[in-house]
Amino acid sequence: MSSSTEQKHYNYIIVGAGIVGLSTAYKLSLTQPDANILVLEKEHKVAAHQTGKNSGVIHSGIYYMPGSYKARLCINGRHQLVEFCTEHEVEIDVCGKVIVATEEEELGRLEKIYQRGLENEIEGIEKIGRERLKELEPYVEGIAAIHVPCSGIVDFAGMCEKLKELIEKSGNHVEFGYEVQGIHQNGEGLKVKTQKQIFHTDFLINCAGLYCDHVAKSGGVQSPVQIVPFKGEYYELKPEAEYLVRNLIYPLPHKDFPFLGVHFTRMALGGIECGPNAVPSFKREGYGKLSFDLKEATEMFNFPGFWKLSFKHWRMGVDEYHRSLSKKAFVKGLQKLIPEVREEHLKVAPTGVRAMALKPDGEILDDFYFEVAERQIHVLNAPSPAATAGLAIADEIMKKINEVSKLKPIL
Repeated sequence: MSSSTEQKHYNYIIVGAGIVGLSTAYKLSLTQPDANILVLEKEHKVAAHQTGKNSGVIHSGIYYMPGSYKARLCINGRHQLVEFCTEHEVEIDVCGKVIVATEEEELGRLEKIYQRGLENEIEGIEKIGRERLKELEPYVEGIAAIHVPCSGIVDFAGMCEKLKELIEKSGNHVEFGYEVQGIHQNGEGLKVKTQKQIFHTDFLINCAGLYCDHVAKSGGVQSPVQIVPFKGEYYELKPEAEYLVRNLIYPLPHKDFPFLGVHFTRMALGGIECGPNAVPSFKREGYGKLSFDLKEATEMFNFPGFWKLSFKHWRMGVDEYHRSLSKKAFVKGLQKLIPEVREEHLKVAPTGVRAMALKPDGEILDDFYFEVAERQIHVLNAPSPAATAGLAIADEIMKKINEVSKLKPIL
């Protein structure tokens, strides 16, 4: 840590240098230019986990329940993201996507998604038939689709680097290698313990992603929600097969899970990703096939919500594990959309892990979720489309700070 940050009292400490944490620090630096802001990140770079290991899609907001956090903040955040990345020269392409029905029995669900898109006022969406679909994506086999022109791709890690630069330019700090281990009331503020140093702050904002529930517990928040990690494994098209995909190609999302299914994604920095599947991970930041952490796996197995979810959806779990273990099965899933894809077209791509928040009864939290305590805000569920919504989530956090701080102003 630089000498300028040592032994200093901070108005705000933010835990986590993913897109939500950095967006929050950035927005605070704009609206409270006199505040001292510190971002603590346990890794040695920004966007080390969920933000930097997703497929880089700018989501439109078409899928989400009207009026929900996800719907409102995704749409607002998308507009802010496009403006920010254009202004700051972050790689971005609003290239559009198609959501494809491949069977007659899917047409009703496709219509429901389209109607929800209209209700959410997603600009430019249209239902299209086979002929128009072939014009957009010549190698896709579908009987109908929704064209979503406002969706796109972006370099989220590059956006985080730019946010860090702007935060530091405003005189605030992003520090790496500091893992938060405890949060304690200390008179009129908080004492934040890391493995290296103790910090003092008026207010703490927890944006710790895969470990957000652990950080919340260290601050005395007894939330019923627990993070259960799900691993998403990807392949990438080899260069000679990239002609098969022009932009973004999605199936209908899973009807019971908040997963969007195995899809094709052209990436902002080049290449075309295929996937992911979704299997439980026995290590929260475990990206290898056999990654395992005894303490974290035991925590997951001891949580009743995990078993209730597993028993309810065991058939889906078997299918996902089959795709994880069998490249042939994974390719078969891709061939529903593009029949010409072959095993030899694919190479293994980096894996991601998604933090899925569960209740003890096995219910999946399908919306962004915040817990508020004295001088603390904890973001305890920020799955997709949180990267798209990051700047708008930051605005929502600032509203909550203002509500909490009415009685005890921070500055």
